[in-house]
Amino acid sequence: MSKKRVYLFEEADGKNRLLFGGKGAGLADMTKAGLPVPPGFIITTEVCKEYYENGKKLPEGLMEEVLEAMKKLEEKTGKKFADPENPLLVSVRSGAPVSMPGMMDTILNLGLNDETVKGLAKRSNNERFAYDSYRRFIQMFGNVVLGIPHEKFEEILDHYKKEQGVKLDSELSAETLKKVVEAYKELVKKETGKDFPQDPYQQLEMAIRAVFDSWNNERAIIYRKLHNIPEDYGTAVNIVTMVFGNMGNDSGTGVAFTRNPSTGEKEFYGEYLTNAQGEDVVAGIRTPQPISKLAEEMPEVYKQLLEVRDLLEKYYRDVQDIEFTVEKGKLYMLQTRNAKRTARAAVKIAVDMVKEGLITKEEAILRVSPDQINQLLHAQIDPKAEKKVIAKGLPASPGAASGKVVFSSREAEKRGKEGEKVLLVRPETTPDDIGGLAAAQGVLTSRGGMTSHAAVVARGMGKPAVVGCEAIKIDLEKEQFVVGDVVVKKDDVITIDGSTGEVILGEVPMIPPTLSDELKELLSWADEIRKIGVRANADTPEDAKKAFEYGAEGIGLARTEHMFLGNRLPLVQEMILAETEEDRRKALDKLLPVQREDFIGLFKAMQGKPVTIRLIDPPLHEFLPPLLDLTVEVEVMKAKGITGKELEEKEKLLAVVKRLHEFNPMLGFRGCRLGMVYPEIFEMQVRAIMEAAVAVAKEGLPVKPEIMIPLVALESEMKVLGELIHRVAKQVIEESGVNVEYKVGTMIEVPRAAIIADKLAKVAEFFSFGTNDLTQMTFAFSRDDAEGKFLGIYREKGYIEEDPFEHLDAEGVAELMKIGIQKGRSTRPDLKVGICGEHGGDPKSIELCYILGLDYVSCSPFRVPVARLAAAQATLKHQKKMEFVDRTA
Repeated sequence: MSKKRVYLFEEADGKNRLLFGGKGAGLADMTKAGLPVPPGFIITTEVCKEYYENGKKLPEGLMEEVLEAMKKLEEKTGKKFADPENPLLVSVRSGAPVSMPGMMDTILNLGLNDETVKGLAKRSNNERFAYDSYRRFIQMFGNVVLGIPHEKFEEILDHYKKEQGVKLDSELSAETLKKVVEAYKELVKKETGKDFPQDPYQQLEMAIRAVFDSWNNERAIIYRKLHNIPEDYGTAVNIVTMVFGNMGNDSGTGVAFTRNPSTGEKEFYGEYLTNAQGEDVVAGIRTPQPISKLAEEMPEVYKQLLEVRDLLEKYYRDVQDIEFTVEKGKLYMLQTRNAKRTARAAVKIAVDMVKEGLITKEEAILRVSPDQINQLLHAQIDPKAEKKVIAKGLPASPGAASGKVVFSSREAEKRGKEGEKVLLVRPETTPDDIGGLAAAQGVLTSRGGMTSHAAVVARGMGKPAVVGCEAIKIDLEKEQFVVGDVVVKKDDVITIDGSTGEVILGEVPMIPPTLSDELKELLSWADEIRKIGVRANADTPEDAKKAFEYGAEGIGLARTEHMFLGNRLPLVQEMILAETEEDRRKALDKLLPVQREDFIGLFKAMQGKPVTIRLIDPPLHEFLPPLLDLTVEVEVMKAKGITGKELEEKEKLLAVVKRLHEFNPMLGFRGCRLGMVYPEIFEMQVRAIMEAAVAVAKEGLPVKPEIMIPLVALESEMKVLGELIHRVAKQVIEESGVNVEYKVGTMIEVPRAAIIADKLAKVAEFFSFGTNDLTQMTFAFSRDDAEGKFLGIYREKGYIEEDPFEHLDAEGVAELMKIGIQKGRSTRPDLKVGICGEHGGDPKSIELCYILGLDYVSCSPFRVPVARLAAAQATLKHQKKMEFVDRTA
């Protein structure tokens, strides 16, 4: 642990974000670069850890070090802390190593009391400014440190605004603000039983504690879980000399981005407010002006900001999110950090920066997270759709979403988690709304700008957002909003378009997304780098075409049983109900041409890339009516006196369902066991596959069928069914005179199969790990039951870190895979190995597959671009040991 706990900005190392936090590191860098940063110092993140280890007590001697640093600020500014004549005021701000916008606490104007406020008024020659700062300080301190709800202060402020007949805080006179201050102090006394603390040194210590406490407030905990930020990072505390944007119309405050964080365009993008303090912009209480307007109001300041923008972007080689204040025409920089950005912007910025020579292709690949690619594959509003636009706000975060309107974050969180599609509608959002934002499809606010809390957080989460939609009048008590003569109540469905700012009545048709040119280019770079293939799980020609379009290098899993549904079901049921092999073969003969056409479609869609087809896997009873339903139906028929052929047929069906019914179907008569007992079923499927391959080959098109046997647990199963496949395949080749190369392999989804993989590989030319079932069998967790009944509790209590159905279990399932790969390749060195469980589309699992030495992963068509990027990142991280910087957290 570092012995030094408090560092002036010029002493801190801007590269050590873990120690100094993101905000402190940025301020240190800007100070050293000679940018106009107010003097300040940082209490390190290690102190936060110590604070919690000590049972939430500040470490011994810390306040002495803080006061030493305060003396340095006094020397630099010529002001004195707690001095009634010339008071030094500071802000006390959080700063985690990873950006968590708005999740932790900040206190501005600290050091004001009934005496120092008079000194501030005299020194500034602006009594209105001094009392505005004091009322802000009491409000922030009262809320953050003393725990008084923010709304109680707002009620008092609103009362005085109504009394004075004004709309904005900035229109209140000095005399009215003095009354507000007194009312605020009375509120503090009423709520806490104590007077508002007048000793600035006591205020400072209490504020430092409050910032450390905010590391573990509810919204910060939720945000960390959402973005996988480690719990033990802790927050630094930044103590910065106050500069004032609320000193009149030659002062102001703003937030800006070096590029557009919504689209990625290379334009200076942001907002500011004149005569305001920093919190006013991000809180969304006043709607700010676009940053371009600053060029008219304060041209010199704007020119200086453009120079700062260029300098910061070149230094950090990334888009920066900056906060600034202008005090009496002088610019001060208060923060720089890597900017939150939408998925679309992340891709464009990464590609553009490679072309500008700022970063390499490898860095570009590591700058975009696979989750962001996933966001880009969400639907957009169909341009041909009819829509009733009722209002238009600011397009803060692109994408479109429909859902039922809810006005409470708590309700959005509850209903969203239950699977309902809801849209959160609020006057503005605060950091406390994080849970609701995460669970909702999107967010709509009536106040706030493009850099408000709702906008920034929605962009970081990839949620559509429309903000500052002043046309909608929200009534939280009645749970409705009104636009003109349209009333939208709770549970009414609306659609928002975060790309245009439109608010639309009802649900609007969506269209599938397309890959932008920049995304195609980024993924082509990923393809050059990755050392692991990417295939798709696809059962229909339509899915296969989509997968091919998204860059799949083949099909890793085609589930033939999915082809047995719909209008084919009667044929399948005829086959199941057959009492003799002869009757069963007659039914299978009817299924053969249907299956053959399915496979022809898959082969053509894949244009010569390998297609792995799994023979029928589920138990036969899944194609028949449920036992309980059928039993009830027969009893009802009997009760109604229905007899004859109709009842006989129903009873015959019931008898078959009873015979096939299983107590544990997952471990029952399914997969290769069907082929062992009813080989004619597998013979029909193999014939259909090979005849389809021959038909496509005859058209002069390349074709690569791979036939996969499911649920193998015994060497005898592999041997018998391998021989069956080769026998039928050779028959088709001989009959057609067309030689088609094919492979025979197995799905490893039973733990025993992994253990005897060396024996299976005598026949199998490829393995594909079916990790959905392998996970269920390894843990003895039924996926449907575990996720609904106890897995959530296990995760909440820390018994298990991750859901093993989401992320591949490294300790158990991956170890079985490792054994299977090593043993399989000991028999057959050129054994091809892939994964086709849902883990094949999960970036964390893909990295594990790369480490295990798999040849390819296979996932749903819409996850193929995600897998391509994740596979490249895994290659870079392990071959070149490059650090993955997650810009989404």
